[in-house]
Amino acid sequence: MHVILLERIAKLGQMGDVVRVKDGFARNFLLPQGKALRATDNNKKHFEGQRAQLEARNLELKGEAAKVAETLDGQSFVIIRQAGETGQLYGSVSTRDIGEVISAGGVSVHRNQVVLSTPIKTLGLHVVPVQLHAEVTASVTINVSRSLAESERQAKGEELSVREETSMDDLGLEIGAALADSNGSLGDR
Repeated sequence: MHVILLERIAKLGQMGDVVRVKDGFARNFLLPQGKALRATDNNKKHFEGQRAQLEARNLELKGEAAKVAETLDGQSFVIIRQAGETGQLYGSVSTRDIGEVISAGGVSVHRNQVVLSTPIKTLGLHVVPVQLHAEVTASVTINVSRSLAESERQAKGEELSVREETSMDDLGLEIGAALADSNGSLGDR
């Protein structure tokens, strides 16, 4: 199906472009969300008449998103989760969780605006982009930790998921030293 885009859509086109998309994508997403019109002659004429208003509305939305991006960019948010000793979470942190934490912090963000290819499944600091507008993106730091004290230590740069392990060579040296001590003490008797 051919549609006229009413706003910029990533990986598809700019406002006013006539593009071919799959029928389901047009019927289920673009048309109901008001992001496109069917590319008929009447709709093309209607779009040209409305083009100046649509561009003005788009600039206004972009300006609002830029203001929000200034306040949001670089902020850090803490999410407390249970995790194993190696830092692997028992669950995961999804876009919904991140959206709720950012919204609780004072900036209204919907989970669809959080760009996360896969859920976060480890402790630590994770930089997550937030798409506020098609042309405006802000980056936030998500600090996933077991407790508030641990999140403060992570924010300072400490690596908390590293465990000290003794190798077999180290164990062999320790056992050999212990045997030498015990043999030496037996010879004195």
